[in-house]
Amino acid sequence: MSKRSQYALFWVVVAVIVAIGVVATVTRAPAHAGNAGAVAAQSAQAHSYDLTANRSTCGVGWGASVPGGEQDFSIANGNDAPMDIQLQERDSKKVFLELDGVGAGSKVGAQVVLAKGRYRFACYPEDEPPAIGATVHVGAAPPNAVLSAGVQPLTRNQLNLVAIAYGKWVDGRLPTLQQQVGRLDDDAEEGDLAAAKADWLTAHLTYETLGAAYDAFGDHDAEINGTPASGQTALGDPDLTGFHKIEALLWSGAPASAVAAQTQGLVQAVASLVADPGTSQIDPLLIGLRSHEIVENAIQFELTGATDAGSHTNLATIDANLTGATAALSFLKSDLASRYSALPDVEAALASTQKLVESYRADDGTWLPLQSLTQPQRQQLNASLGGLVELLAPIAEIAEPRFTADE
Repeated sequence: MSKRSQYALFWVVVAVIVAIGVVATVTRAPAHAGNAGAVAAQSAQAHSYDLTANRSTCGVGWGASVPGGEQDFSIANGNDAPMDIQLQERDSKKVFLELDGVGAGSKVGAQVVLAKGRYRFACYPEDEPPAIGATVHVGAAPPNAVLSAGVQPLTRNQLNLVAIAYGKWVDGRLPTLQQQVGRLDDDAEEGDLAAAKADWLTAHLTYETLGAAYDAFGDHDAEINGTPASGQTALGDPDLTGFHKIEALLWSGAPASAVAAQTQGLVQAVASLVADPGTSQIDPLLIGLRSHEIVENAIQFELTGATDAGSHTNLATIDANLTGATAALSFLKSDLASRYSALPDVEAALASTQKLVESYRADDGTWLPLQSLTQPQRQQLNASLGGLVELLAPIAEIAEPRFTADE
């Protein structure tokens, strides 16, 4: 089973959290202890509206001109099919409220705190043209209002370009991977297992930099970088192939013939990956999740030592994962620059975390085993990776593809 397969259920849960987070983040700023009085005051000044939405109209019932501050909406979908509903700033197209998949005939509630400006609702029924609501003039918000932050939409077309560029980067890395597993196989065939260990690490780290492409790799990933079935070890699982089976054999003292049998299979698996045209077709719907997911993956599987099959190189793998996360983020940088004010903090955290991880690599290229870290070192590493994950999390929301519609 691949790490990606084991991680699938976790990411179903994360997807739900992200979906909830989109509504919470876009519709209302969080209440911090320092502004509790302001939040209470603006709640007391909330303006409530019952709105309807259907194929031809969206947001009817809000009014032509309303006071600013907190808006408390109850929105009924009068359509006979589900629809997505957005509240947009008319001029900038920033999204301040987002409700996905509102069911036919259902009613949902949402709150948003708006500054002075021109806003409109936009409804997106399934497989039908969007319905754009009338422009509503919103007055100035109370001075103590905690305003909602809008999100500048990224379209599917914009993210397609990002996915294509990233896919080309992956394609450019695969020939290197193919050469590296070829050297691994050659040394295993010759019985030079010391060289094969070094070859194994080099090739495995190259593969671990490609984390944002694993979904596109499909079954190839399980063949190349799978982990043992539940209750099995990498050495004992008869169905396991790829890097972790080879790792277990190399570091358990297995004969060269056993290692070579597996390296030959790895060469074939990587060749199949390179020959598959689908490997560079990265899903643009998921590209915004990837940098966050790669680091979460590193925390779950590498920082715990769960994937260690004897080489004790989890810290090296984390380093490769951080390289992969940086690469995935780099293709979104131009789109995020005007949308995520904390992007410089993300880049600084990536660099500092990777510097910390690489401090555990010796001058000769060997890595400290994860188990040898002191408690303070482990705490520092945990905190650095945890803080990085928090900074990366909003990117998934910001880079979620959103509909846009012009009148």
